[in-house]
Amino acid sequence: MKEKIKVLFICLGNICRSPAAEGAFLNLVKQKNLTHLFEIDSCGTSGYHDGDLADPRTRKIAEKRGIHLTHRSRKLNKKDLTYFDYLLVMDENNLDDVRSLTNDINIQGKIILFGKFRSDSGAPIVPDPYYKNEIAFEMVQNLVEDCSSGFLNFLGVDECLK
Repeated sequence: MKEKIKVLFICLGNICRSPAAEGAFLNLVKQKNLTHLFEIDSCGTSGYHDGDLADPRTRKIAEKRGIHLTHRSRKLNKKDLTYFDYLLVMDENNLDDVRSLTNDINIQGKIILFGKFRSDSGAPIVPDPYYKNEIAFEMVQNLVEDCSSGFLNFLGVDECLK
C-alpha cells in the first residue's frame, strides 16, 4: 500500500460521536499495529463547537478504556470530500447534509453510515447521546468500537498483512 487510507468520522457538532469513533478506530488500528496505514480524523456538519475538545462525558468514557481524546472540534469543509477516502457519518441527517454538498457520484459513494458496520442487525446509525445521561455515552462508545471492528474487517487490511 503506497498511500494511507484516509478516514473521516462525521457527526453534527464533532464533540460526541465522531471524536468517540475517531478514538475507537485509532485505538483499534494501534492495537493491530496498523497506524502506518491510516490517516484518521473527525469533524462536524455544524461549526457549533469549533475548537472545543470532545464533550467531557465522551472523554470520560473513552479514558476508562484507555483512549485519550485530544481532538479539537472542526466543521466539515468541501476539501474533506475529495481528500478523504471514507466519509463515515453517524446518522441520516448528517448523511443528507454531507451528500447535499456534492453531486459527484464518486464522492457520494464514499459517504457511508458508520452504523452499517455494526456486528448485529440493529439500525445503521450511531445515536446522539448529547441530551442524555452517561449511560447513553457508554452505549455510543460500545457501538463505535463495534463499528470500528466491522469497518476494519470491511477494508480487509488485516487480511492483506497475513
